[in-house]
Amino acid sequence: MPHPDVDDTWSDSDEELEAADVETAVQLGIPDGPVDSVADLSDPTVSRIGGHPTFLAAPHPPLTQATCNNCSRPMELLVQIWCPLEDSPNDRALFVWGCANSNCQRKEGSIRAWRELRYNKKYAEKLERKQARLKKEAQQGKAAAEALAQKAQAKSNPFALGASSAPPTPFGLGSQIFGGSDPMPSSESSTVDSPQNQISERDGSPHSSESNSEDDDDGDDDGDDDALAAAVQSVALEDSPWKDAPAYSAQYLSTVSEYLPPTPKLKGPAGAIVDEDSERAPKDGGWGGEGYENSMEVDHAFERFSKRVSYEGEQCLRYELKGTPLPYASDKVFDMLFPLPPAPPLPVTKASFMVTPPRKRTYTPESLPACPHCKSRRVFECQLMPNLINVLRSGPNDAQATMTDEERRAEVLKVLKGQDAYGRREMEWGTCMIFSCEKDCAVHEVAGTTWREEYVLVQWDE
Repeated sequence: MPHPDVDDTWSDSDEELEAADVETAVQLGIPDGPVDSVADLSDPTVSRIGGHPTFLAAPHPPLTQATCNNCSRPMELLVQIWCPLEDSPNDRALFVWGCANSNCQRKEGSIRAWRELRYNKKYAEKLERKQARLKKEAQQGKAAAEALAQKAQAKSNPFALGASSAPPTPFGLGSQIFGGSDPMPSSESSTVDSPQNQISERDGSPHSSESNSEDDDDGDDDGDDDALAAAVQSVALEDSPWKDAPAYSAQYLSTVSEYLPPTPKLKGPAGAIVDEDSERAPKDGGWGGEGYENSMEVDHAFERFSKRVSYEGEQCLRYELKGTPLPYASDKVFDMLFPLPPAPPLPVTKASFMVTPPRKRTYTPESLPACPHCKSRRVFECQLMPNLINVLRSGPNDAQATMTDEERRAEVLKVLKGQDAYGRREMEWGTCMIFSCEKDCAVHEVAGTTWREEYVLVQWDE
């Protein structure tokens, strides 16, 4: 019999204490030191924090597309992400710019995101070969299945010598269908929407997970690398106005998988209902169906944001294509993405004595505006985290570093007069969410490239 002072609501068994953390579908971007290599600075497959942009193709987009919609000044690059899709023939990069002028904070248009696509002919040919091979295997499998089905349906005398009275089992059928051909690589079914393959590490290459595939027997990887290297050299910023644009110091952006502590097992009376939303992490590691309580006293959104981020405090970016954003606070953006469901109807009699459970908010992407180009819906892709501001602040700003003494004195005078200046530059957002076109629409306008602005929602720091 347990001691009366012992609280056994939570179980502390050795099995639970040693349980492994749960991996989610989110990839976390963390800073990984300054980019000192000239080759990496000119390589679009190297994801980075700050620095100047490295575009996929020439001619470059106009510098005006990275200006603040409020003050019309050139903005600094916050992050550049190499994020090709495995089932797309296009190389793909995402750029996010931000304005740090104090007068532009909390105004729409001070954070802008752009997507650049470049048609990759060699990879497109590789996709065609793979699709043809998969189609051929599917046809062979279908033919074998039909032949076996006809054979199984053929009438036979069960008492004849050599006849088997046992019907064919589905397991035997499957082994006969697929036994004569090589098994399909597991990567084929996991690379389409896997965030691990959509955002590359600092040494990534275009469609890097595909370059090591066993089904690629044409030896085209070297050609792909050579073609990319030539393209990188052709789009360098040497003779571009982007070279003189203001920029933060460039730092590597590496990615790691997100892990959350396992959900503790609750001990309660038989038949008790456990609210899984109150636990630390769901069983599958994802938060796609996460609900938020409606309360005026406690900001549940901010509490969950702080708790989730505390497991990896260095994160500057959260990437989960077609996933669920992590709201920073209960504000207008939160109400838009996680609308409050209607209240349940109350009975006509004794309504005041009825206990109603709190209404749960769930993610509703239908509230987002459609892509203005192809009219497809927009899906969540990534969001910038508050630590990014600290990382950018820790490095010297190139615009300030190149200022002369006279320019510095002029900026100090502006600060003393209460005017906006670099000395008062500070970003104040809590998180910036980027939503991209679900179809990743591409119109090969110039030299086989597409340049599209994506939708950004900003939750500001209160």
